[in-house]
Amino acid sequence: MGLSTHAFDFEDVHPIDIVEDIAATQEWEFDRTEENQISVSVAGQWRSYSVTLAWSDIDETLRLICTFDMEPPDHRMNELYALLNIVNDNCWAGSFTYWGEKNLMIFRYGLILAGGQMASPDQIDTMISAAVISAERYYPAFQLTIWGEETPESAMQVAISEAYGHA
Repeated sequence: MGLSTHAFDFEDVHPIDIVEDIAATQEWEFDRTEENQISVSVAGQWRSYSVTLAWSDIDETLRLICTFDMEPPDHRMNELYALLNIVNDNCWAGSFTYWGEKNLMIFRYGLILAGGQMASPDQIDTMISAAVISAERYYPAFQLTIWGEETPESAMQVAISEAYGHA
């Protein structure tokens, strides 16, 4: 994912303005739903991901959620939750959760910018890239566990071998 070449005066830039600039530069579809929130669609190898970033003035945090549809059968939920524990043990930044009510897999990450710090375009681009890379890395393991009837440990080998295979 390339960075925006737009020059910012960081003292006056809202973090969501930076996200909007990155999305426009990348030619991603985006919707600035509120002053403090933007949703973008990012195409991956396996599917497109909905990435939403929201700024909270209260705790000075830029929150990211990356979602994709997943409708696991009821009889595979225990295995999915076991896999989520394994996956999250391997994620150094961010974590996955399953939102059953909406049938969504969610990757979450928060960048705390306390004390008036500003996020740079590089930091925000890295946040988005890391979310999509994580979703892409673990998507096959999720699918193998819920639809391929693989054990979480066996399905996880796909995610691990993928990481080493592209290094």
